[in-house]
Amino acid sequence: MAPLDLPNYFLIDIPTEARLNPAMLREALRQIKRNRRQYIRDMSTDDVVKILARLADNWRDDLFPFRQHALEHGPKQMGFSRETLSRGLDQFFERITEDSLHNLLAQEFGDARRLDTPAPIPEERVENRMALAIGPELIGHITAGNLPCPALMSMIHGLLIGSAQFIKCARATGFLPRLFAHSIYEAHGKFGACIEIAEWEGGQKDLEQELFEEADCITATGRDETLADIRSRLPQGTAFLGHGHRVSFGFLTKDVTTRALAREQANLAADDIAAWNQLGCLSPHAYYVQRGGAHGAEKFAELLAEALAEKESTEPRGELTTADAANIADLRSLYETRAANVGDVRLWQSEESTAWTVIYDREQIFRPSCLNRFVFVKEVEDLEEALRTAEMIRGQVSTVGLAATKLDAADLVRQLAHWGVTRVCPIGQMQNPPLTWRHDGRPALADYVRWTDWEL
Repeated sequence: MAPLDLPNYFLIDIPTEARLNPAMLREALRQIKRNRRQYIRDMSTDDVVKILARLADNWRDDLFPFRQHALEHGPKQMGFSRETLSRGLDQFFERITEDSLHNLLAQEFGDARRLDTPAPIPEERVENRMALAIGPELIGHITAGNLPCPALMSMIHGLLIGSAQFIKCARATGFLPRLFAHSIYEAHGKFGACIEIAEWEGGQKDLEQELFEEADCITATGRDETLADIRSRLPQGTAFLGHGHRVSFGFLTKDVTTRALAREQANLAADDIAAWNQLGCLSPHAYYVQRGGAHGAEKFAELLAEALAEKESTEPRGELTTADAANIADLRSLYETRAANVGDVRLWQSEESTAWTVIYDREQIFRPSCLNRFVFVKEVEDLEEALRTAEMIRGQVSTVGLAATKLDAADLVRQLAHWGVTRVCPIGQMQNPPLTWRHDGRPALADYVRWTDWEL
C-alpha cells in the first residue's frame, strides 16, 4: 500500500531540513497549553473514556488506515517483523476498553468523577468533605525509544487526566508514536490540538530546557544516569516521574515441570521472549527452574528451544542491525567454547541465523541477556537460591514470571515482594500487563495529579 499521507500537524512532521529551534518549541508548547484550557480542561471524563476506547478498538481493526500503515511500513522503520508488530499492537490495544479505563480511574482516584467535580469517597463522607483531582497543565514525556507502547500509554494517561502533552522521541524512534498522535487528531481534533510530538538527538539541552521551563511535570524513561541528569536540571516545583533501567526473569517450581506441564510452560515462555523481541524491561533475561521436578532445567531449556524454533516459523524476529547480530554471534561463540572445554553449558540456536538462542548454564549467577530472543536457563534449589544469585540486580527487577501451584504461589509472591519485585505474573504474560498495572510499583495516574480538598 502507498504510505499514509499525514498532514503537518506536529513538529515531528516538518521536513528534516527545517531544524527545530528553541523559539519554535517554546511557541508550540505555549499553544498546546492554550488549547488545553480552551478544549479539554473541562471535558467530562466519561467522554474522554469513550473516545479513547473507540480509538483503541479501531487500532485492532485490520482495515484501519493507521494500523495498515504501521504493519506495512513498521518492519522497516522499527525492526520488528509484521507478525511481531501485529501481535504487540493487538495485546496493547485490547487492554483499553471503557470498562478497563473506568477501573483504572476508580483504582487511582476512588471515583472517576473526582477529575470533573468535587466528589467524596466513603471515608471522606464520614468527615463531611470531598476532593477534586487536577492534572498538570502540561506534561513532557521523554521516551526511551526501544519500545513504542510506553509512549502510547503515556499519551493515553495524559488525556485521561486532561493535560496538554509534549512527547519527545529519540532520533528515528518516533514512527509509531507519530502515527498514534495523528490517529488521535483524526478521532478528536481537540485532543490532537493538545498534543505535540517531536524527535531529536539526546543532549540538545537548549531544546530540553525550553520543555523543562514550560512543563509542570516531566516523565522520562531511560538509563539511571540520564534520569539523574534530567532531575538535576528541572526548575523547582516541577514534578518528575522517572523509570530507570529494569530487567525481568522467570521462576518455575518443580511441581510445574512435570512432563505434562513443562512443554506448556516452555511455549508460554517463548511467547514472553518473542514479544517485542525481548527488548522491554518486562522481557525475561533468564528462567530459573527448581531442582527436583520430572523435567529439570536442562530438559526445560531443550523444550524452550523447540518452542522458539516454532515461534520463529509463525512470528519471525525480523532483521537486526549489524552490531546487534554481531553481539549475538560473539556471545554464542563464547558459550560454544565453554561447552567444548568446560562442559558446564549446553546451547541451542537457530541455524544459519541469529533468530533465537537458548543457553543452559550450570553457573548460577545472573547474567543479562543481549536480548533479541537470547535467553538463559539455570537450575536452582529454590527461589531463595535464585534470588541470591540475582542479588546484583536487586532493586532493578521489574517483573517475575511465576509458574507455581496455587498452594505455593502466595508465599513465593510475598518472598519476591520483600526482595523488591514490583510485579509478579504468570509466565506468558510478562510483556502484557493490565491497564491498571503499577509501573515500578508506583500509581499509574495518581502521581500526576494534585488535590483540592473541600471541607463542607
